[in-house]
Amino acid sequence: MSSQHIRILIVDDQELFRKALSTLLSVEADFEIVGDAANGEEALRLATNLKPDVILMDLRMPVMDGATATRRIKDTLPDSHVIVLTTFNDDEAVFEGLRAGAVGYLLKDASTEELYRAIRMAAHNEYVLAPMVMAKVVSELNRLSKPTPTVELDVPLTSREVEVLKLVAQGKSNLEIAGELVITEGTVKNHLSRILDKLDVKDRLQAVLKAKAVGLIE
Repeated sequence: MSSQHIRILIVDDQELFRKALSTLLSVEADFEIVGDAANGEEALRLATNLKPDVILMDLRMPVMDGATATRRIKDTLPDSHVIVLTTFNDDEAVFEGLRAGAVGYLLKDASTEELYRAIRMAAHNEYVLAPMVMAKVVSELNRLSKPTPTVELDVPLTSREVEVLKLVAQGKSNLEIAGELVITEGTVKNHLSRILDKLDVKDRLQAVLKAKAVGLIE
């Protein structure tokens, strides 16, 4: 990712929505719209050529749907991060997008500030889920998971690290966590780095899932 600009590709089968979204995002100094696509096949081709930092991806499109496009893009461009931006909020659509490799899932009625925040988080490979999506993920975990006693880790998490992880599970950004715990954003990043190392996982969502599985957080 450029130190100055987050390069964004917009993918949606509605031209008016693509143009409106491009105009909305272009007002932010750190956003650069590098292209737009009307279907998943076109998105795959453009992403391969343009290598965007963040891709805003609709799910239901002709030629190639968004989930298939996301999966294929992530296979070849692991540094391009996909946010699903759609009108669909049913369980099937949510899990279809996340299983494909999206790091974010927002509805099209999200606020402007929510969208800006999601793009900046995704550019740093941070998961961002709309509250209703996080609720669906937690509900599904609770449905599938059997009660698990707390498992002792080789190197246990500190009470502060558990606090940070609980806030991550609520979908909060590093900046929001810093504000809530009255610490610096850099300190939050240090805590997260140690959490990932102790849990032996690669990203925030995996950390939350493993912490729930071993009984560290509810």
